[in-house]
This record gives sequence, structure tokens and C-alpha cells, in this order.
Amino acid sequence: MYKFKVIFSFVAVFLCNNGDTINAAELPVVAVHAVAEVTFTGPWQSARDTPARDIQLEAHFRHESGKPTVRVHGFFDGDGLGGIEGRVFKVRFCPTQSGQWTIVAVNSNAQELDGQHQGDTLMAFDSDLPGFWLADEQSAGGRWYRRSNGSHPYIIGNTHYTFLTEHGLDGQPTGSSIRADIASNAKYFKKLRFGLQGGRYPHPTDMPWLDDQGLPSDDGNFSYRPNSAWFGGRVDVAVAAALDHDLIADLILAGPDTLQSRSTLKAAHNDGDATPYLRYIAARYGSYPNVWICLCNEYDIKNPNYTQSEVAGLGVTIRKCLPYPTPVSVHDGSKLGWSAEFDLLPHWADHQIIQKKLRTIAPAADAIDHVWVGESRETARRGPTVNDELSYQGEGDKHTEADTIAAHLGAFLGGGYGTTGEKYGQKLGQYFWGAFDAQQHSAADNLRFLREVIDREITFWLLAPSESADVFPNLEPRFRVMARQGQEYVLGTDAPRSGLSAQLPEGQWTVTRYDVISQETTVLSEDADGQFDFDSPDSRAVLFHFERNTSP
Repeated sequence: MYKFKVIFSFVAVFLCNNGDTINAAELPVVAVHAVAEVTFTGPWQSARDTPARDIQLEAHFRHESGKPTVRVHGFFDGDGLGGIEGRVFKVRFCPTQSGQWTIVAVNSNAQELDGQHQGDTLMAFDSDLPGFWLADEQSAGGRWYRRSNGSHPYIIGNTHYTFLTEHGLDGQPTGSSIRADIASNAKYFKKLRFGLQGGRYPHPTDMPWLDDQGLPSDDGNFSYRPNSAWFGGRVDVAVAAALDHDLIADLILAGPDTLQSRSTLKAAHNDGDATPYLRYIAARYGSYPNVWICLCNEYDIKNPNYTQSEVAGLGVTIRKCLPYPTPVSVHDGSKLGWSAEFDLLPHWADHQIIQKKLRTIAPAADAIDHVWVGESRETARRGPTVNDELSYQGEGDKHTEADTIAAHLGAFLGGGYGTTGEKYGQKLGQYFWGAFDAQQHSAADNLRFLREVIDREITFWLLAPSESADVFPNLEPRFRVMARQGQEYVLGTDAPRSGLSAQLPEGQWTVTRYDVISQETTVLSEDADGQFDFDSPDSRAVLFHFERNTSP
């Protein structure tokens, strides 16, 4: 982390990759797609005050070329050192271009903050940081994400609902830490989804909200009174550590399953207005390129639940507060897929989240493609689709290691992404309290193998699900194909078969087989042409890659 005072009298914290600190005398510069933090001095706030609701602060950063101008909300941060009372307010900003950025306007309803730091500047320099995750309209069917730098990493995620508390069964510490879990997950996965609340496994003293007496509380109806000690000491730690590892921090704003943790968007103690909470989250985390936002876990099936209209309204609100195109969606718990009612409401979600726990390739692929196509629609939905509870390995859901691996290969072949977890019993396991252990979650290394093969070998963002009967005639129902016609094909199966045939288009082709279970790679041919005969082995998850290496 680069930390220093800028010569224009504001304090900036630059979140970079190497963890170093530079002194105040060194240059006030920040890397493109890093995060700069500007500290303001505002009116004193006690624990009983409600700054997230009552004090609004926004700063406008303009690039030297005249555009863009980025509006960023500010947030109260106690004394700036972990204390919940003080006069410290902060604005976080992510430069998207190199050059000079100027704070051209600072607006606040608090006189002490209004205009503070207006006219100050910072310099951004080019970097190799990959930047934000953007739904790529130019990808095949708009199914895939790209980064700001144009790259397309494939995403397989993991789940630690309440790991921020660092406590688990019987109220005991897990023995792990937020930073350790982030670092461990980053070795295997590209995304970690987690709640911002204590929920089922709370911390004994640290809590995310302050009640109307200024005391820590787990009651989400006080979400308009966020506890800066919790968010600074726990959520900030997770998000910043994930940024260092280029791991997506998928923040669940309501949930997962207890009444109090799910009430954050109801905000009953603020007359049902969750805007202060949504604005606070957008201000505190919306400038992090690695942050995604899930409004609620299983919004429609647990208490309290939310209607599609309520969710869409909340989505529109947070979109207005976010300074960048942060991925935002909601977790559907109905097992029916993404609700068609969202198609009739104002647009706010850039991707669809579904929950379908599956064990084999073909159903996992079809679940993704079904949502992309949409029910009773004249045109496809197009946006990326994520099955965020695709397969939890363990006795809790009776999913074996091979089930989890096969399901994630299926999600890929359906043109989308999947998320796993380790669940050894009902509400028990790493999927709740973290303490990641790849020996228990033994599918993790296979999923890493799959993700690395996809990233290294396959231009998947140009591929879409396809029957490709002209290339692969008479395929059985357990096979699934994605294609860039005439250029590249992937074929996946869990069915051992001999005498398979590919009628390859004109040109020479490289054919490679990846057994995701055994993590074995076999080059079947580097110069195939015309009819190519091959077999699929007895494995639960096999991926064949056909890539043309000469022009016709």
C-alpha cells in the first residue's frame, strides 16, 4: 500500500500490489486502476449521530483532457483509526486514464465539507493493473466479462458467507483470518462471495451496525447506521486484500439467511429507506475494480424476502450512487432461474445470478443457456450468467468432488460461470465460516486446473453454445459444445465413448484433450484435417479443444 500526503494538503492512500509504504516527501502519484483515498475533515460525529443518512458528500474528479468527470460519494470513517467517533470523512477514487485529475467540485450539506479540497490534483501513471470487470457486449452473445485492459479471465468462484467474523461453530474462532482466507482462495479461485454481516456465525463483540444508542448491533434494520470500526477493520481488509490478489470480492448486502442479516435492505428503523446504506456501500467500495455487488442472497425465498419490484428499485438506487460500472445483480433462490419479471422492470443488473445445484455436465450447461435465452422472450437476455450455488462439495448436499468438478465444466460449456463451496452439513462448513482448506474442499485444485486451461488455451469469449451437428454428428445427450464456427470448438462430456468423429472444416487443426478429474493434458493431433476420429475416456469431466492452426 502506498500512503502519503499530497502536496495539495489532502491525504491519499494508494492501494497497489506490493504492500510498500512511501513517505510524504515522495511523489503524489497513483497507478491507473489503483485506488486513491482522499481524507476530509468534517463536523464531529458521535456514536449516536447518523452521518450515513444525514451528511452527504460527493467529489467530482475530472481528467485533464476534459473528460471523463467521475462523481464519487464520500463516507464517514470515525476517527480514521478504527474509532467510531470523530470527524474523518473519506472519498475513494480510481483513475481510469493516465494524466492529471482535478477535483473540480466538492458538494456537501455540511458547511465544513463543502468545497474542501476543491481544485486539488493528483497524477495517474500507466500501469498493468487489469481494472474493472465489464460485461462485454462484443463477446459471443454478450455472455462474458472482460477487464478494462481488454483481457478475459475466466471466473470460478468460492463462498464464505460469514468469514468476516472469523468465528464459526459454537461461537469459537475459526483459527484463520480474513487475510489468510483471501490469500488461500486466490490460489484456486477468481471470485469470493461473502456477506457484509455477522449472520449465523457472529463475532461476540464486533458488529456491523450501531443502534440508536450508539451500541454495536447485528440488527440489519440499522443499516443506515454503519459501524465504521466493522467496515474499516473487516470489510476493508477483505476488499483490499482481494485487490492485492486480483480476486473478485462479491459483496452480499443482505443475507445470507438469518432474519437480522437479511433485514439490511428493509431498513425498518429508517422508515424502510435503504438509500443511506446503498450510498455508503457505493462510496466505500464502488471505486475498487475488484468489487461486485449482490443485493441479496436468495431474495425471494427467505425471511424477510423481497419482491422483484423492490429489488429493481434498490438496484436502480445503488446504480445511481456507483461511480463506475460495478457488476451488480441479485441471487435468485427459487431454483427456477432468473425471474422474467425483471425483464419488465427498469434495467439495473448487468448479469443474472441463478441457484441450481447440479452434479453433471449437461444439466449445468443447460441451466446457464436457458437463462441467457430467457423464457417467452423475442430476443435473448445476452448478459453474463452466474450459477452462484452450482455445487457445494460435501455431505451437506451430497455432492462429491467429481460432482463439483463436472458441474463447473458444464457451466462453462453453457456459456457462463459457476461458484462452489464446501458444505459438510446443514449450515456447516467453509461455505459459511471460511477457514479455507483445499484438502477438505478437494475439488479446488481441479477447478483451478480447469480455469487455467481455459485462460491459457481457449478464446472462450468468442465461443457460444452450439449443437454443431455438421462438425460433431450424432452426439449423445451427455455431450455439450461451444463453437466459433470454422475456427474453434470445445466439446465436453462425462460419457466414455469410442469411435467419436469430428468433421473438421477446411484447414489443419490442433486437438487437445483435458481430463479435469485426473488433471491430465493429451495432445491428440497437431495437424488434423477432414475427419478426425477420437475416443472419450471414462471420466466425469473431459474437455476436448479443437483449434484451427492454418487458414483454409
